[in-house]
Amino acid sequence: MIKNFFSDDTKCYSFQKICSVTIPILLSMVMEHIIGMTDTAFLGRVSEVALGASALGTVYFLVFFVLGTGFSFGVQILVARRNGENDFRKIGEICYAGGFFLILFSIFLAFAVKYLSPVLLPYMIQSPEICKATGEYLNFRAYGLIFVFASSIFRSFYVGIASTKILTVSSVIMVLSNVLLNYALIFGKYGFPCMGIGGAALASSIAEGIALVCYIFHTVKFIDLKKYGFNTFSALMDAGILKKVFSISFWMMLQPFVAVGVWFLFFLAVERLGERPLAIINLARSLSALPFIVVQSFATAANSLVSNLLGEEKPHQVWPLIGRIQLLAYAVVVPVLLFYSLFPELCLHIYTDNRELIAASIDTVYVMSAASFIQCGAYILFNSVSGTGAVKVTVLIEFFNLLLYLLFVWFIVVKMHPTAAQAWSIEIVYQAVTALLAFLYLFYGSWRNKKI
Repeated sequence: MIKNFFSDDTKCYSFQKICSVTIPILLSMVMEHIIGMTDTAFLGRVSEVALGASALGTVYFLVFFVLGTGFSFGVQILVARRNGENDFRKIGEICYAGGFFLILFSIFLAFAVKYLSPVLLPYMIQSPEICKATGEYLNFRAYGLIFVFASSIFRSFYVGIASTKILTVSSVIMVLSNVLLNYALIFGKYGFPCMGIGGAALASSIAEGIALVCYIFHTVKFIDLKKYGFNTFSALMDAGILKKVFSISFWMMLQPFVAVGVWFLFFLAVERLGERPLAIINLARSLSALPFIVVQSFATAANSLVSNLLGEEKPHQVWPLIGRIQLLAYAVVVPVLLFYSLFPELCLHIYTDNRELIAASIDTVYVMSAASFIQCGAYILFNSVSGTGAVKVTVLIEFFNLLLYLLFVWFIVVKMHPTAAQAWSIEIVYQAVTALLAFLYLFYGSWRNKKI
């Protein structure tokens, strides 16, 4: 059993194969995380109001952002399954149909975020200063939805066919652009206006547009367009193909939308505790992003490789694949979390010079590290479930878990007025329940012969 679990004799899910798919995804996500780190690091030196507003603005933006990335995740599952079946021309049809929908949807959402947010935010946020700064952030951040949604289709294609090197290249270019633009637009350098928090949002949106250009150039220059069916545009208006994409992608879009929406409610609840707790939670969120992107990169690889294995009719190799991915993921995540726990002040100093804020945030870093440890196993199991094509099951798991999460937010954050560390402890329960439910489905569920 142990030999079967970790042996490296099967190319499709060997340690080498997992790393060849995961490392470019990981590097690209690290680069994208640096965008958030850059925004937080710069704004942490502007004011606590800007720091708290960027937290609310980022999570509010994520509520809409995950609609596109969730939909494209469904596209990725279909691409990976067709890749495993060697039905390559269908891949282009899937990407065209999904991309056509996402671009139209992104334009609609961008206008909704830009023009409806100023109306909605005063009803959500107590502090007038934070409300005003959050609105300013979203005014410029809304445009990024168009670029991110379009880029997500390219990411789904490359991850689905297990060719992920371009993800690293485009992300490096995006980060370099964002760092330069952040410095210029937040503080008014190089002849640019001093825009503060609005400058951080505009810099991120422009950088995402630059990343999209990289994806387009690489695809046209280096991909066999005929092999993957990109040389015909008939699928753009093909209702049958779009229906197939929707049958998977709708559920993948709904699940993260609800999840991030609930997380936004958590941030709104913390905002009512005061500007300091909100700033602490934002610092913890920023630190938690690094272990999360490590986990997410391995989970994304798990999703794609599980789908490929089932396309190759090798369901017996799914559990060994999951075991190897878990082992590799923990080997990377645990040292990061240990460093956070041993040197919390050093880590927090990246984001702020305020010694009182740093001292008040240390306990929250410890709790966040514990939650991230559990999340490593939970998220890989959860994405393996979606990789089997059982997307409705993932939605049911998420809905049950989020209902539990909301109950904890109500009783702990709203009723008890806890510290920031106590508030973040809700994440531990959330991740543990996710891991348990995903494991039970993979162990007992009827996913092995599922067709999509």
